[in-house]
Amino acid sequence: MSLSLKRWILLVPGLVVLAGCRLVDQDLTACGVEYQLEYELQLVTNITTEIETELSLDTDVSVATALEAYLSDIFTDRAHDVDLSFYAVDGEKNRLHHEHHIMDATQTSYTLRIPVNQYLHLGLANLENNPSLALVNDQTSPGSRLQQERADTLQPHREGVFSARSHMDIKEGVDQQFKVNLYMANCAAALVLDTLESGIKDIRAYAVGFATAFDVADSVYRFQDVPVFRADRVEVEEPGSELCFATVNFPSRVPETPSETEVGTKAEEEEDPSYWEFHVYATLPGGSITESRLYVRRPLLPAHLEIIKAKVYGNGSLQPADAKVGVDVSIDWKPGMEHNVDI
Repeated sequence: MSLSLKRWILLVPGLVVLAGCRLVDQDLTACGVEYQLEYELQLVTNITTEIETELSLDTDVSVATALEAYLSDIFTDRAHDVDLSFYAVDGEKNRLHHEHHIMDATQTSYTLRIPVNQYLHLGLANLENNPSLALVNDQTSPGSRLQQERADTLQPHREGVFSARSHMDIKEGVDQQFKVNLYMANCAAALVLDTLESGIKDIRAYAVGFATAFDVADSVYRFQDVPVFRADRVEVEEPGSELCFATVNFPSRVPETPSETEVGTKAEEEEDPSYWEFHVYATLPGGSITESRLYVRRPLLPAHLEIIKAKVYGNGSLQPADAKVGVDVSIDWKPGMEHNVDI
């Protein structure tokens, strides 16, 4: 699958280092040396290829347009806000300097003042408009974590989240330039349903199987519980027989390389596992509900979009278009059978 590349450069030309200065002086300009800190946001995504491949039929045009509009604030080269932290590299690795800025641009510059030192620099973009995410334990670099809120049903992320980590050795009297790359930390999934002649009254969709937290310093995802994301109904300007649902969240688990002792046993048993799921609830005219669980057998990666298509039948059941997407159907499903969803 081909990848498209977008780049965003944030220039910070005025990083002023206070080396050998006594801070009792009000005018610090004479004791600082300017450094340049260049940020480059790299969005390497499959969104264009995925939409062109999965929504290529004439009947898909309106859905494809609506989905692109829904994801325009997710897969974007523009940041609303940035959070910049500089940590000690030894001891408890405490944060020594912290700044937060509203950017609302693709390029800007700031003047920062920090002492000559070695730092681990962690940067984050687009947290303010993602209320379901919280930056916690960020007084130390090992503790800094983006934590998903805990609730029975979660709302999708509202913007693409980007993170960066870079080691910096700020030296006195040396002309230095630092370049920091920021990478997307969340992703998106879409479900497109063909409801032609199904006669259903209502459909709701949820997604499960995604990470609950992201350790910023080492870019590691954590799976501590099973959050349930409510997929948004994507508004289609010229609706036809297709319905589209979408969610934005952290990635799913990825395949693990089996050890030599697992070859032929556990690895063989899990040859085609599912990594994440869509749970779909179709309400029939008589009021009964059919649950269909779609098991996706490929991981959902950071900065990626996955589109799943399925046909809805008269009894509310779903049949995926992709033979590698498994399905389990429960006719006359009752709320609360396994997890709480707001039907």
